[in-house]
Amino acid sequence: MKRLIVIPTYNEAMNVPVLIPRLFKHIKDASILVVDDGSPDGTAEICRNLSKDYPQLFVETRSKKSGLGGAYRHGFAWGLERGYEEFIEIDADMSHRVRDLALMMKAKEENPSAGLVIGSRWTKGGATINWSWRRQLLSRVANLYVRLMLGMGVNDSTAGFRIYSAELLRKIPLAEIKSEGYSFQIEMTRAAKLAGAKIIEVPITFRERESGVSKMSGAIVREAMLLVTVWGLGRFFRLKQLAVAVGFEPTVELPQHALSRRAP
Repeated sequence: MKRLIVIPTYNEAMNVPVLIPRLFKHIKDASILVVDDGSPDGTAEICRNLSKDYPQLFVETRSKKSGLGGAYRHGFAWGLERGYEEFIEIDADMSHRVRDLALMMKAKEENPSAGLVIGSRWTKGGATINWSWRRQLLSRVANLYVRLMLGMGVNDSTAGFRIYSAELLRKIPLAEIKSEGYSFQIEMTRAAKLAGAKIIEVPITFRERESGVSKMSGAIVREAMLLVTVWGLGRFFRLKQLAVAVGFEPTVELPQHALSRRAP
């Protein structure tokens, strides 16, 4: 199995020297692709130096900070061109535990038909460490809103800890995935569902970063909620159109003047 771990980075100079050796130590037969958005702290150069010791470490750089979604689209396209069969998403900030990745890989091996494995904070057995109650509430409410609006049956659609099969990624029109922030994860979950993929969730423990600065912002949250609302409304109206097309009419009480005009 040719596995590619894709790691988007921006100013993660303190974390990559720890994360990358740890991944190579515990995840055998995998390559790592770092997609760096022109980090001014020298993240890309640190990774290039590490590649002298790890030949399966590759570094791609982009000229400026262009968003999480673009980095993953670039990494997926790079890996598909080179024949990788499985793609792993993991954050560079050490919030995702390598021991949990091993559990996710085991779940994927036991469910070979699954196109997407999500490391989930909000399924039974999942947890977070060092999160404030406000952040937990925000994440839980956001994922509840996604479930209600999009009907995907996924507990943690915003999770960035994932395994995709190459087969599924080839079915998804990646060039049409436009989200750049954390809404990228929601849009990819939606695209996987539309492609008919089997999705499984594996409980993981998410740790708040200890080094560096979080990329989360109000603008990212607003982008995600706006897109989910647009997709949800589109789904709702398509369902109404489908109901009309198949002749289903919901039971409603018509006004008296309308009843008087109905044919006997």
